[in-house]
Amino acid sequence: MGLILMSEHELQRIEVLSQVLDGSLRTATAAQVLGLSQRQVQRLIREVQADGAMAVRHKLRGRPSNNRTSDLKRDYVLSLIRQDYPDFGPTLVAEKLSERHCIRVSSETLRKWMIADGIWQSRVQRRRVHQPRLRREALGELIQIDGSEHRWFEDRGPACTLLVFIDDATGALMHLRFVRSESTESYFAALTDYLHEHGLPVAFYSDKHSVFRVNKAEARSGHGMTQFGRALSELNVEILCANSSQAKGRVERANRTLQDRLVKELRLAGISDMTAGNAFLPGFIALHNLRFAHSPARLENLHRPINLPGSRLADILCIRDQRQVGASLVVHYERRKFILEDCDHARSAIGRYVETYAYADRPFEIRWKGIQLAYRIFDPAQQRVTHTAITENKRLGEMLAFIKTQQDADPPQVGPVGKQRTRYTPTGKRGGGRKSGLERRAERREAEMQAATPPSAE
Repeated sequence: MGLILMSEHELQRIEVLSQVLDGSLRTATAAQVLGLSQRQVQRLIREVQADGAMAVRHKLRGRPSNNRTSDLKRDYVLSLIRQDYPDFGPTLVAEKLSERHCIRVSSETLRKWMIADGIWQSRVQRRRVHQPRLRREALGELIQIDGSEHRWFEDRGPACTLLVFIDDATGALMHLRFVRSESTESYFAALTDYLHEHGLPVAFYSDKHSVFRVNKAEARSGHGMTQFGRALSELNVEILCANSSQAKGRVERANRTLQDRLVKELRLAGISDMTAGNAFLPGFIALHNLRFAHSPARLENLHRPINLPGSRLADILCIRDQRQVGASLVVHYERRKFILEDCDHARSAIGRYVETYAYADRPFEIRWKGIQLAYRIFDPAQQRVTHTAITENKRLGEMLAFIKTQQDADPPQVGPVGKQRTRYTPTGKRGGGRKSGLERRAERREAEMQAATPPSAE
């Protein structure tokens, strides 16, 4: 006799029924154990006595279900899916088949059919496999940079962003800095500290953040680089952008580790603001690298010295742009007007583009041919003298004094809300516009009838 495949439930039934057959268990007790009636237990006992253990097995085991969908319907549904819904998911396909073709098939059945036919793949099958990339060989060859926004001080302070610089070859933290957000100015400040501490690396590896990459093809910038990219180009440092977060997985994993360990270290140190946090970070970096950093494949350090004076480095690591000088020696920048002091050098820049330098810790500068131009900022409030008033320059002070007196004496009046409309008062008279064709035809007929009617005798 061959092997008999039985489920655990069926084996339990065999064991209970065998105890009933050998007299060690009553029929009523067996019915309670199996959850059946006594008549059902007696029927099973008769079948076991007649056919043996095979009587307990399900009669459809190894046979197709009586309620299964026919192969003809399955092939027709799959042909519809290939023709009209090749990129639809099973749930959406089930809805469209019911709405448009009056075919009702469950989404799970369609899922099995589409996977077996190769039309659709499950989420596990669609998952991309990112194989690990080997580390670079030397320190300073590739530095991964990223910003991690988190509640670093928990409920003791506001949320902020931690800029992370990590070496790809060793996994060592090269520089950390707390900032308000990921911006060009914050990355310039962190890069300045990094360059003074380590020097110039071969390349930086980042994501596709707008700080590092111009993501719009229609951008008006002529050189196609961001301010950060322009600064690295002048420093002879390359920047590479990863195509996915998995490609720069080392800095992403470092962010996850820091969100656990650094948060707790800041809590134990009682630090609750960015200034104290930035002062705490160098000691944390040293202890972290002592435990988690790896030895590189080559003991060579590829960082290069800066060899630039501090003023030149500050001119590189700032927001630089170009603006055209108007005929009245006015330069527009960030919705403000900068009026240049009248001199021969400033007049020679009229109609030309001057360079603007926006520093984080120094005043704004405007340069023409390398020479700084003196300026004064035009007060935007002076533009609101009065509505549509034409005022001579010599009477401007007097007019301003008069307006100030009126503002102090009269409170502001709240006008009507909404679109400004012309007030119209109906008169009841018909307008004298162009007459329609029907009106002109009626006038001609009336004139013809008056002409045909003989004049009455007086």
